[in-house]
Amino acid sequence: MELHGKIHRLPGLAKLLIGCFVITLSFGYFTGLLFIRENTQMTVQGVEEHYLGNEQDEDAEIMKFRKSDKEIITTIHNHVISMSLIFLALGAILLTTSLNSKLKKVLIVEPFVSILLTFGGIWLLWEGVLWFKYIVMISGMALTVTFALSVLLILVQLFKRST
Repeated sequence: MELHGKIHRLPGLAKLLIGCFVITLSFGYFTGLLFIRENTQMTVQGVEEHYLGNEQDEDAEIMKFRKSDKEIITTIHNHVISMSLIFLALGAILLTTSLNSKLKKVLIVEPFVSILLTFGGIWLLWEGVLWFKYIVMISGMALTVTFALSVLLILVQLFKRST
């Protein structure tokens, strides 16, 4: 079954559903980024302190403690499951667009690689592989860029007429 370009031929109500979904999903995603900014100040040092604590730093304004086994497992589990479903939904919608197939492939595969690197990296950071904080930051940024680009392209495709 050919899905390429089907988004342009969807009924108006189906397009409205997809548009409402990706806008609401974006609100949730970018609110999550506010939470990350609040907890890490969007720095590699902030990422390290968020998961490993900063009890040794006498100059710390806010005392943070190392995440427990239960906290780290819960965080990773919840984020990997929910983000996988988010990007499954976006990927399924991207399949119906008339975008270049190579671009589609990148936008569909990259988030899953970044999810594994980001949350696997958080696990490794928590286990003491400190240089993984850089991988966590880079893969998290790639995940966000891919999310934003996917949503933008889907919204543009919803308004594009079938040719």
